Amino acid sequence: MSTLQETKQDRIRAAIPFCLSETTFDFGKKYRGKVRDTYDLGDRLMIVTTDRLTAFDRSLALIPYKGQVLNLTSAWWFEQTSAIVPNHLITIPDPNVMIVKKCTVFPIEFVVRGFIAGSTDTSLWTQYAKGVRDYCGVHFREGLKKNTVLDHPVLTPTTKETEHDRPIAPKEIISEGWMSAKDWEIASNMALQLFQFGSKVAGEHGLILVDTKYEFGKTADGQIVLVDEIHTPDSSRYWLRASYDERMQNGQSPDHIDKEFMRLWFRDHCDPYRDAVLPVAPESLVVTLAERYIQLYETITGNTFVYDQGVFDVAKRIQKHVVGYV
Repeated sequence: MSTLQETKQDRIRAAIPFCLSETTFDFGKKYRGKVRDTYDLGDRLMIVTTDRLTAFDRSLALIPYKGQVLNLTSAWWFEQTSAIVPNHLITIPDPNVMIVKKCTVFPIEFVVRGFIAGSTDTSLWTQYAKGVRDYCGVHFREGLKKNTVLDHPVLTPTTKETEHDRPIAPKEIISEGWMSAKDWEIASNMALQLFQFGSKVAGEHGLILVDTKYEFGKTADGQIVLVDEIHTPDSSRYWLRASYDERMQNGQSPDHIDKEFMRLWFRDHCDPYRDAVLPVAPESLVVTLAERYIQLYETITGNTFVYDQGVFDVAKRIQKHVVGYV
């Protein structure tokens, strides 16, 4: 192992005790999401991205630097896609923080898939392997194989509900009153445009954007904008393009650069949907996942990730940086 790689791993390992698990600022009403803590600032929101890792609708672990990577990756993509789809971002006062426009968020996640893959109960491959051929209003032909490209990208939306997200077809989104037909048409077209652009950029950087999810909302003046995050390793599945063909020919899974391997570890060591207490993720996997998140950020953006130096208090740093915005 190279000295540089050792240094990165050492920095990640040193940060494990200081992961940002939750924030308790008194900046206004707080909403705790799966990964983000959101503070209502009136006509704006302060979104703090923590280091919480979630899957199977629950928290799995804390990953050093994860919050920074997600926040800064989204910021880069928001800038790159702003000419295609408007977004809610105003400014980034801290590596873990976004100040954004307040929007009324649609209670639908726009999941776009370019490949048939996945391991969770709602993943496309899991459903297809069970014999499902009509999913979220899309018909899938016979003969598809795991981890292969679809004939064209498809939109498989899910509802955003308290307990579990529910796959839903577009006609049900409209008939059940989740969105109007007009809003659905605009937002779904935006999602497909973003995926097309994201796939192109990922390919230029040696990656395959397998699938992802988008969220949209309406501003006070009625404009539909992209919100939450975009093309992060939390919201997206990425594979390494260089090894994809060879691994598929050898019957191997593609090289992942996202949290899929951590999902698989928990699925292999417990029932993540039903067990009341989950096993603790091994430190080696935590460090590896942090490395992959940072690798993705640097690969996509071309920027060098900046590690915190020495002992640090992320919450205290955030409080200092957002003083002028709250």
